[in-house]
Amino acid sequence: MNSEDLAKYIEATDGISKPWLLIQLRLAKLKERRQEMTTEAFNSQLAELHTELMKLGEWWVGQEKDVF
Repeated sequence: MNSEDLAKYIEATDGISKPWLLIQLRLAKLKERRQEMTTEAFNSQLAELHTELMKLGEWWVGQEKDVF
């Protein structure tokens, strides 16, 4: 799914309040810009996204049926 389709999905499902979806959108946009970036810049932004994802913690615990 490209970033435009993912953004439409997030909007249609009121996912703007779901930080894990926003991180997925940022990752999709990063992947689309990959060819325009240096390896160092790409790796730096990817590491930043990973850090932000890890800060979310185990948000899904107890919500598995609703989320997945």
